[in-house]
Amino acid sequence: MDNRDAVSAFLRSRRARITPEQAGLPTYGQRRVPGLRRGEVAALAGVSVEYYTRLERGSLKGVSDGVLDALAQALRLDGTERMYLYDLARAVGPAPRARQRAVRPTVRPSVARIVEGMPGLPASVMNNRLDTLAANSLARALYSEMYADATCGANVARFAFLTPAARRFYIDWERMARFAVGALRTEVGKNPYDRELSNLIGELSTRSDAFRVMWGSQDVYAFSQSSKRLNHPLVGDLELDQETMTLPDDSGLSVVVYSAPPGTAAEEGLKLLAGWSATTEQEPESTSRLHP
Repeated sequence: MDNRDAVSAFLRSRRARITPEQAGLPTYGQRRVPGLRRGEVAALAGVSVEYYTRLERGSLKGVSDGVLDALAQALRLDGTERMYLYDLARAVGPAPRARQRAVRPTVRPSVARIVEGMPGLPASVMNNRLDTLAANSLARALYSEMYADATCGANVARFAFLTPAARRFYIDWERMARFAVGALRTEVGKNPYDRELSNLIGELSTRSDAFRVMWGSQDVYAFSQSSKRLNHPLVGDLELDQETMTLPDDSGLSVVVYSAPPGTAAEEGLKLLAGWSATTEQEPESTSRLHP
């Protein structure tokens, strides 16, 4: 897989969003492009125009960490964007044979027990493609509409873009959707030879105009902590804190946990939802894959 197009599109998009004024550069003459010119980025990064032009055409092979750092500073990349640029540089070249067929990570029994051992908090395990591999009963109740749509395969991105109910469920749908797109782009930089990831992006690009437009923005995002506003069909609006904790191994899996501050309406809503889920819990085989 050649990532030249990804490199080129990312650098051009980052260059286009910075004005000369923001970069502390004088403006003169008629400007034909939005943002900075190639020569201006080259000057800010301390490289020749010819060298930067080669980089922006997608050739990162042999680029030193110093040059990457200079580019990141010139283009005002944040931490996630900087890591994405480094991932693109590391991915240059043909795919090693060992990486042609990805090994599907599984949820360890100990991790499954941790998730199930938090009955008062919605908790789940997610992979780098935003597939939900395991979830406790409260998480399944919280995302009942995702599990009700078998076509999305418990994939958060498919649910967000392909299930109509998602636009009502996520009160800040566009914000959440852009985060999902950015997270997938980040993973493409890390795992450019993940065939299932490529297939997912191709499917969403084909079936969703909104995804295709957001994907073209070249934005990247790393899930960590955030707030999420949800409109659940049974308990109404919930404003929850989300924590995403990556497991300390090479599986690429993360544990996602939602919580509500004490004494809030959201905390009461989770309690009501927990009571409802206790009486309507579905068969584990149809809703959770604790032992794939």
